[in-house]
Amino acid sequence: MKQIWEYLKLVIIAIIIIVPIRLWIAQPFIVSGASMEPTFETGDYLIIDEFTYHLEKPKKGDVIVFRYPLDTSKFFIKRIEGLPGETVNYEDREITLKDNQYFVMGDNRPASSDSRMWGPVEENLIIGRALVRLWPITKLDLLPGEINN
Repeated sequence: MKQIWEYLKLVIIAIIIIVPIRLWIAQPFIVSGASMEPTFETGDYLIIDEFTYHLEKPKKGDVIVFRYPLDTSKFFIKRIEGLPGETVNYEDREITLKDNQYFVMGDNRPASSDSRMWGPVEENLIIGRALVRLWPITKLDLLPGEINN
């Protein structure tokens, strides 16, 4: 009986530590599709930082995971190319972003469904930024896809 109680305590402590981390700080994400090649490829396993954007606003060049505006059950990964209040020019068009909107595009422009097609992403749809690439192990990286300005 003592062993069962010790095991139960271990499980409870693990749940108390892991569940909040998973819900509010970080979560896994597996890349699917060619829109972010060569930066990310199908099967890349990432950890998404959900915490940082509670302390600071997303920046131009950040690689973010967000809920797809036309179907919020789907998650997309793209790079921020336009910030709230900016005017973005693309394909002979001009769009002025509202205070809570971000213009996002895939790194592989010809193969990317992005803000050029379905418009800006509202800030409340942003889940977080790519924090770590864990797989493939040969591409293990902190802040993968970050552009050094």
